[in-house]
Amino acid sequence: MTLNQLQYAVTVTNSKSMNEAAKELFISQPSLSASIRDLEEELGIEIFRRSNRGISLTPEGEEFIGYAKQVLEQYRLMEDKYINQVTSRKKFSVSMQHYTFAVNAFMEMVKQFGMDRYEFAVHETRTYDVIDDVKNFRSEIGILYLNDFNRQVLTKLFDEYGLEFHELLNCGIYVYMAKTHPLATKKEISIEELDDYPCLSFDQGTHNSFYFAEEVLSTYQYKRVIKASDRATLLNMMKGLNGFTLCSGIICEDLNGDDYCAVRLDSNEEMTIGYIIRKGVTISKLGRHYIDEILKYQDKGLK
Repeated sequence: MTLNQLQYAVTVTNSKSMNEAAKELFISQPSLSASIRDLEEELGIEIFRRSNRGISLTPEGEEFIGYAKQVLEQYRLMEDKYINQVTSRKKFSVSMQHYTFAVNAFMEMVKQFGMDRYEFAVHETRTYDVIDDVKNFRSEIGILYLNDFNRQVLTKLFDEYGLEFHELLNCGIYVYMAKTHPLATKKEISIEELDDYPCLSFDQGTHNSFYFAEEVLSTYQYKRVIKASDRATLLNMMKGLNGFTLCSGIICEDLNGDDYCAVRLDSNEEMTIGYIIRKGVTISKLGRHYIDEILKYQDKGLK
């Protein structure tokens, strides 16, 4: 297995066509195909599935390409540092469910490290995409929650994808709503009291299983449900429609403003917010600092 073969495989993945990849690599299509076949034989797996409609990655190929991209990135960094003598930026990327405090922790980390020598990326996205981003090395860390309902299913998925989950915060369940909501002044709210108001949840796209829901009690039969794809829209519907969502109780007024509140739900349910990483991968200095910033919220997610 050579670096050239890794580059060939990644280029084919990105172009979705042997002919296009061969042109981009300035080699003949037969030579490229032969090199890929040799690589597959050496690895003992099929990286690409060939058909009349073109080529696509197999599940084994998807995992291999994730590793190949990481190796090539590390090689480029070494080449820049020791051969081209270029001072490259260190990179850090995190994917997360829609948690304001996780975004705030990210911003605090960026402020402390600065942007001169670092390249940062943050992806506030769907549950499955958080997992997929870490699996395929698009993000070093993924932030999501587990509870009694989804733990078994998601833990099995983590094992299949070579990921591990680490606990950060244990929280009770709160109703997040605008301060103008009719129930906002209550000290505690029952799930039945919420029946007259729309439950707001984040759309999970094609992976719309209850197990991937960002809100706990996802199997409860709400009378009114509205799905949104981003946090800003969700907040607008809280104000305009007296909507609500269920959350950890950790709120950040610096980002969302002071027009919203969290009221404890009358439930024994709890959620554990944590981070996922690739098994066997050492967390970077930036990643460790980001986790430390999140841990500062330990006393704010009250049970």
